[in-house]
Amino acid sequence: MSLINTQIKPFYATAFHNGKFIPVSHENMKGKWSVIFFYPADFTFVCPTELGDLAEHYDTFKSLGVEIYSVSTDTHFTHKAWHDSSETINQIRYPMIGDPSGTLTRNFGVMIEEEGLALRGTFVVNPEGVIKLSEVHDNGIGRDAKELLRKVQAAQYVAAHPGEVCPARWTPGAETLAPSLDLVGKL
Repeated sequence: MSLINTQIKPFYATAFHNGKFIPVSHENMKGKWSVIFFYPADFTFVCPTELGDLAEHYDTFKSLGVEIYSVSTDTHFTHKAWHDSSETINQIRYPMIGDPSGTLTRNFGVMIEEEGLALRGTFVVNPEGVIKLSEVHDNGIGRDAKELLRKVQAAQYVAAHPGEVCPARWTPGAETLAPSLDLVGKL
């Protein structure tokens, strides 16, 4: 069952953020755009490349009113240890949510039960708490922050311009489409 256009389920967790442990819940995601970025585990291989890529683009996401939340089934204590020991992870300024119970990971359908780890799941949530993008990758396939940024921009554009849609490879400022009978068979 798809999570698209469903409300995020309630959750309560602790995150490591800017040198502190902070409470995070579904309520934090209301009123702004959010990216929830699941990854398998701290101290691994592909994960730091993805989280570092997001850290490099964090200011651009923030300028669009988007908060990023990374999530793994590690504890918030493990996130702090990784942050303190890795030059790449030390650059992160977004909340790193610990989900050792797997509640949040299961809520988004990305739990690998036999391993207790998350798949690489990416979810974009609108300010009303509704999921607008859902992508799940095999754990051997890393993600690209620039492509995610483009998709967030498209989701924001569509939300602000009812009746318009963003075609493939759309970027801000490019032409959009207004679906109509006149377009059928002409694209």
